[in-house]
Amino acid sequence: MDCTVRWHEGMSFVAETGSGHLVCMDGAPEAGGRNLAPRPMELLLAGAGGCTAFDVVLILQRGRHQVSRCEVKLQAERAEMDPKVFTRINMHFVVTGKNLKPEAVERAVKLSAEKYCSASIMLGKTAAISHSFEVAEP
Repeated sequence: MDCTVRWHEGMSFVAETGSGHLVCMDGAPEAGGRNLAPRPMELLLAGAGGCTAFDVVLILQRGRHQVSRCEVKLQAERAEMDPKVFTRINMHFVVTGKNLKPEAVERAVKLSAEKYCSASIMLGKTAAISHSFEVAEP
């Protein structure tokens, strides 16, 4: 996997991923940024959310469950001193589907957390990660 990050101006940066996509990042105004894009740590948290949501949807689809929506709400706390790593992350899943069984969602969340989600497993080396979920009907 490759990525190139280029300084743009002020404290904004543009990343070009190995798959050819661009992602902008910017700092807070008090750090010299202009608040035009997400912070790098926000993208790290979003990446973990995307990674685990991908897993949950794929696991449910492979199990032939009728999932129509999956949302993950992440809340994170960071250390007060540098390096300000994530120390706690809660991932709350809201999964929507017709006749979707809570046991199936719970299994998918657990498999993602313990086996498949590289991003959240990596973040789990510094942060206590908790998971919760709810099932909604369409």
